[in-house]
Amino acid sequence: MRKSIATVSVSGSLTEKLEAVARAGFDAVEIFENDLLGCPLSPEQIRERAESLGLGIDLYQPFRDFEAVSPGRLADNLRRAEHKFRVMKRLGTDMMLVCSNVSPGAVDDDALAAEQLRLLAERAADHGIRIAYEALAWGRHVDTYLHAWRIVRMADHPNLGTCLDSFHILSRGSDPGGIEAIPGDKIFFLQLADAPLLAMDVLQWSRHYRCFPGQGGFDLAGLLAHVLRTGYAGPLSLEIFNDSFRQADTGRTAVDAMRSLIALEESVAQVLGTGSPLPRPVQPDGFAFAELATRDHKRLGRLLGALGFARTGQHETKPVELWEQGLARILIDRLHPESPTDTSLVAIGLESPDPALSAERAKALLSPVLPRHRAPGEAPLEAVAAPDGTELFFCDAGRPAWREDFDAVTPPVGHIGRIDHVALSHPWDQFDEAALFYRSVLGLRPHESVEVADPYGLLRSRAMSNAAGTLRLALNIAHVGARGLPGQHIALADDDIVATARRLRALPDDVLLPIPDNYYDDLRARFDLGEERHRELRELGLMYDRDDDGGGEFLHLYTVTVGRVFFEIVQRVGGYRGFGMANTPVRLAAQHASAPAAPAPDR
Repeated sequence: MRKSIATVSVSGSLTEKLEAVARAGFDAVEIFENDLLGCPLSPEQIRERAESLGLGIDLYQPFRDFEAVSPGRLADNLRRAEHKFRVMKRLGTDMMLVCSNVSPGAVDDDALAAEQLRLLAERAADHGIRIAYEALAWGRHVDTYLHAWRIVRMADHPNLGTCLDSFHILSRGSDPGGIEAIPGDKIFFLQLADAPLLAMDVLQWSRHYRCFPGQGGFDLAGLLAHVLRTGYAGPLSLEIFNDSFRQADTGRTAVDAMRSLIALEESVAQVLGTGSPLPRPVQPDGFAFAELATRDHKRLGRLLGALGFARTGQHETKPVELWEQGLARILIDRLHPESPTDTSLVAIGLESPDPALSAERAKALLSPVLPRHRAPGEAPLEAVAAPDGTELFFCDAGRPAWREDFDAVTPPVGHIGRIDHVALSHPWDQFDEAALFYRSVLGLRPHESVEVADPYGLLRSRAMSNAAGTLRLALNIAHVGARGLPGQHIALADDDIVATARRLRALPDDVLLPIPDNYYDDLRARFDLGEERHRELRELGLMYDRDDDGGGEFLHLYTVTVGRVFFEIVQRVGGYRGFGMANTPVRLAAQHASAPAAPAPDR
């Protein structure tokens, strides 16, 4: 279907918005009036710019507080409308959005509202313009889509129809099934927005927290299915008011917006049973490897050696080492082109049942395909870029051909058997984008977003996992006051974490993050684990969590940080599926306490 987006949804000047939206593949835009008013170009020049970019202008908006008013106010409103009609003709657009009246002077009289909207439609018809009437969720008297439709039906004019907005419908808890009672040709326009499920004033919710489809908690696929069953053939248009999006990079926000519509089309096709327009999602089975770029490979190697890893191979053509223990594989890249001064996570290998299909789907969902220089005989791995820049490699789950690029020996057997999960750090303006990326591209299931206290700010985190729980990601964003906190870590699954902790405690070098005694005093109050076990946890620096129903337990510990990266050793008992988030504030505080002091400012 034709894809459109309101210019208010992205940052920048109007011309910057048009260019970014066109590059992302949109067919058209809604011109938000404030963007026009602040633009130095004339309406004719804006029209020409849009046409040169291959963009239509589907809608001009918003026209506010028109209907159900006194005769004197009506005359002024019609004068305003005539002016807007002339501007619209210059822009080359033939549809205007009229929002339901929110002013205190509006009259609760449907017949009067219908009569005045019919008069507006007659004036609009003289200019070849149609009016799309929309119920705002906070409208003075008209705040539901079915109420707006009743008024449109009463007015009975061919140039008057309704605009459906998913936020205004779903934020009020209205049943979208009633949409199917509206003839498709009377739905003039459809605006789509998702949102997190929040308990707050609907106006503030709308103005600050809308997000792209798939990033919130609304059932947009279900709503869109109802709309399409009416015969609606207009555009799918995004109208997003979001403080973060309005400050983020215009180009990547536009791509994120387009990805959300592509994924939504797939979801609604599944609801309607019409077949997916995309290659089917292929959930990864697990982690093939994690790759760290470093200029401190000796220190990183010592830490991996302490954890029981061995250097088992050297890449035949690249300065990359392979370190292994069981099926846990870490690559150390000494000269990665993006290698910062500090050690950082730069790539993840994902075991896929169908690597080619995984890559095909990623490309269809606008994931940047990364160029890869491959010597003759090297494994043909395709890589795409995740939102934070991490490279994702799709590896054959049945045959790790990439390992044949290393002159590798048999890895050692230890208590660590595989990578349990990987935590990635994102800038504040890419967090929702990342969640949508992993949900749509990899088919991972999003968990609830949580926020935990940091000594100098707030950490927001959202887990993503496959259905089997064999691949888990934790997406993190540090809000205020990150103060150099390490944002990436690799969690390693251990089958006897107590034995591992004893061995690590016995080493001459401190490799474990020290945990305050106060944590263990509180742990004793939270859980009755018996005196001997409490003493063991304290002595070994192990942290503990369990499911609310007591069915599963989680033991974990953390290493010191190398650059931006640290390791977590975890043991899951009894089907525990969480991440020990209750312990995260303590871990953050301990990392802050262990971090080197910042240099004093020059005076």
